Amino acid sequence: MKVKAKIKDGIVEVKAMAKHDMTTYNQAEKKTGNKDDANFITHITGTVNGETVIDMSTSQFLSKNPIFKFKFKGKEGDELIMTWVDRKGNTVTEKAPIKP
Repeated sequence: MKVKAKIKDGIVEVKAMAKHDMTTYNQAEKKTGNKDDANFITHITGTVNGETVIDMSTSQFLSKNPIFKFKFKGKEGDELIMTWVDRKGNTVTEKAPIKP
């Protein structure tokens, strides 16, 4: 996962890219003949100082390597921790400092 967090006038703008193939049920069935082989990101969270700034559930309908953009109130020097979980239970966490 790649994460950039920049602050301007007290508002942090985040751009994050989750590196994932995002295999849908249809793609899995065509490839292996089994829908259970589908694997896509199901949940994404972002926290700063233990406080959740984004918490979202996702589905198979996101593109490969999806990009997420969001904003929240914050301050320079804090650290944003982004985590995603996929359908097979794999978890990826990335930390990014909030920069000017």
